[in-house]
Amino acid sequence: MKSSFPRPSTFLRTCMAALLLATAAASSSAADWPAKPITLVVPFVAGGTTDIVARTVGQKLSEALKQPVIIDNRGGAGGTVGAAIASKAPADGYTLFMATIAHSIAPGLYKRLPYDFQRDFDPVALVASTPNVLIVNEKVPVKSVAELVAYIKANPGKVNYGSAGNGSTEHISGELFRSMTKTDIVHVPYKGGAPMMADLMGGQIQMAIETSPSAAPHIRAGKVQALAVTTKTRSPAYPGVPTLDEAGLKGYDMTTWFALMAPHGTPPELVQRLNTEVSRVLQQPDVVKRFEEQGVTAGSMKPAELATFIGSETTKWVKVAKDSGATAE
Repeated sequence: MKSSFPRPSTFLRTCMAALLLATAAASSSAADWPAKPITLVVPFVAGGTTDIVARTVGQKLSEALKQPVIIDNRGGAGGTVGAAIASKAPADGYTLFMATIAHSIAPGLYKRLPYDFQRDFDPVALVASTPNVLIVNEKVPVKSVAELVAYIKANPGKVNYGSAGNGSTEHISGELFRSMTKTDIVHVPYKGGAPMMADLMGGQIQMAIETSPSAAPHIRAGKVQALAVTTKTRSPAYPGVPTLDEAGLKGYDMTTWFALMAPHGTPPELVQRLNTEVSRVLQQPDVVKRFEEQGVTAGSMKPAELATFIGSETTKWVKVAKDSGATAE
């Protein structure tokens, strides 16, 4: 008896064959990954905290994957230039992106962005988190947050705070400080944390609320003074330094985080492989020690957990940015 179903057309059979071949090729490509160097786009200049974290993890991933992980610093516009570049890269596992809390803040500061952070990237792994530290240069005659606030109020418009750029975590940390203390401080954006720290130590600016890894060596060397940390609890790296909440800014709470991302559409098996490898890297004793010395806590999240976390952080910080009146344009 003849089948009542029509036979597939030649065109349909050709399409089905092409689809099967493409699927097989993709599976083979994923199985062979990585077969060449991997580029890790870092959206800030060399020497800052994001760069420090990226290079620490990148070196260890190179060893684990048997391929070089090349750091590509693409600083500018509070990390959004690098994000735009990475979002347009092929989703083949050979381009990764080191995102930060700044990318959850940016939608609240910029009217238009050339990418959508949650739509154009696939979360891979939470790499690390760290407090920011309120620091002042040696020429500022204060020893506490209360004294700093009094000094600023006695010198309105004359105290400058630096950041790694418009839209960076230092920027929103400073704006939150300004709005909560009702003080007149002036924002000075840089292209990254390293040049900002150089000017802070040189006396060109008076204060900053900088991420811990970038600030830690200069605090230990006595080149800048730490007045407070931005997290709700004190940092083990600075046990004698109070939180801003303790110092009178009730409710001030900011933790800077760093997350490995991939362009949207990266094969799920590669995302999972990377998550596994990053988790192993973050458990290595020398990485744990290096992070602890800089006041950094290693991350631990599966890709789905990280997606949820980023969603909640974006909702939170977009509101904070808008409520503070801060803009990046």
